[in-house]
Amino acid sequence: MTKLNTYLNFPGNAEEAFNFYKSVFGGEFFMLQRYKDGPKTDGCGSAPPELAEKILHVSLPIGDNMLMASDALPPMCPPVTVGSNVSLSLHPESEAEGRRLFDALSAGGTVQMPYQPMFWGAIFGMCSDRFGVQWMVNYELPKA
Repeated sequence: MTKLNTYLNFPGNAEEAFNFYKSVFGGEFFMLQRYKDGPKTDGCGSAPPELAEKILHVSLPIGDNMLMASDALPPMCPPVTVGSNVSLSLHPESEAEGRRLFDALSAGGTVQMPYQPMFWGAIFGMCSDRFGVQWMVNYELPKA
């Protein structure tokens, strides 16, 4: 069954926010990756040095769910606008189901990132549906 999690974008204070959420909900970060830990080259280019310590991805388990986030900072991302800084993140059980979901949700909407292989070992895409809701589809490839 596909899982649904919440993904937040912050204007540079994701670490502060997630340390606060960790104090509220308890637990430990499942993952904390900084821009300096990301790929040196990709389709968007490398992160500039001033973003090195900012959060590329963080995730905090809350019950059976995951709260996830990043610092979405120019030039890597468009500026964060409060109200549009939340995405629903789908985690399907198969690549085909991920493709089906991505194609259906993006029909009549806008594709921000095509559903494609990514450096973290997943097939991933981002889109807004025809109602303006932002979606991420992330199928984790089986470990070899």
